[in-house]
Amino acid sequence: MTNSLRPSARHPAPLPPLSEPPGPVEPADGVPTPRTRRSDPPAAAPTPPNPGGPAKQRDPFFDNAKYLAIVLVAMGHAWEPLTDQSRTATALYLFVYTFHMPAFILISGYFSRGFDMSPARVRKLLTTVVAPYIVFEVAYTFFKRWADDDPGHRLSLLDPWYLTWFLIALFAWRISTPLWKVVRWPVPVALGIAALASASPSIGDDFDLQRVLQFLPFFVIGLYARPEHFQLVRRREVRLLSVPLVAAALLVAWWAAPRMETGWLYHSNSAQEMGAPWWTGPVMTFALFGCSLALTACFLAWVPRRHTWFTVLGAGTLCGYLLHGFLAKGSRFWGWYDAAWLHEPYGQVFVTLVAGVAITLMCTPPVRGALRFALEPRLRWAMRRDATDVARGRARDAR
Repeated sequence: MTNSLRPSARHPAPLPPLSEPPGPVEPADGVPTPRTRRSDPPAAAPTPPNPGGPAKQRDPFFDNAKYLAIVLVAMGHAWEPLTDQSRTATALYLFVYTFHMPAFILISGYFSRGFDMSPARVRKLLTTVVAPYIVFEVAYTFFKRWADDDPGHRLSLLDPWYLTWFLIALFAWRISTPLWKVVRWPVPVALGIAALASASPSIGDDFDLQRVLQFLPFFVIGLYARPEHFQLVRRREVRLLSVPLVAAALLVAWWAAPRMETGWLYHSNSAQEMGAPWWTGPVMTFALFGCSLALTACFLAWVPRRHTWFTVLGAGTLCGYLLHGFLAKGSRFWGWYDAAWLHEPYGQVFVTLVAGVAITLMCTPPVRGALRFALEPRLRWAMRRDATDVARGRARDAR
């Protein structure tokens, strides 16, 4: 959701992401959101046309899901230093890490269905994914050099550090979208690729390719998800069924806390790099895939469908995701967890509340607006103008 995102012998890694990642792109034109039905009657008084194009209404369900997931991400990062001395913290950590990343990736895949390599889509991908990756990779590098007194930590855009791996992974997944649209059995193929990657130590660390491949099935599921699938998991029967399922998952996490290596949930190393035989990788891939998908459905079943006080924060989850990394890492660098009382039950509750409040503030519109230059830069100086945009500009000038 240790001091790094890699679960190798060096140190385990947190997972996040979803405004773009962990906040995905807008739905494709003509595709109804899960709150929209094609059979709905037209409104009695239609809204006036928008001269800049039709306005796309956000579905509060997805904004709520993104906000709640990013809160779990922040809490997971806050619990990580407590896992050495608390079985409860370890169990909650394992439980949350099983599904929060798959949920983000699945939603990202759902909103990537309209990606078609058109110039407009590619420009948006560059400005909302690649540019933030470069900016925050540089920022995290200098932050580590200063806060951790590590002048030798070098900048490498090929080796994402800490939270930035999700941005480069989202870029790779989205670029591959046209390929998955023509594959006959996309989910089994993606799952097979993930299983093979888990047994291939030669893949290396460049661009965190292990994570890109091992998390790929969840993105592909999102690509092929339809509004009725989200309606299904939000039915009352599914919600009731999720209660005993979550309770069972918590019991399993409690049992596994002293026995399971948390690195399996990060999907950033092969089985051999985890010190296990090669065949363990595919077995764990399939087992965790089933658990993650089931708990993701349970999570989505309890996400509110209506507008709430935190719905507006769903558009700022990328901002909160990238910013809270400085707080999460800084707390380790500066020894905040050295205080013994933080490892007591009331201290763990305090840490959880602080993480929730901090990530909430980081997702607010004022913070997002202040960082728009880094999260959504226009980069007009680096982009060719689309022929359609040029023609529209000439038409406006002629009028």
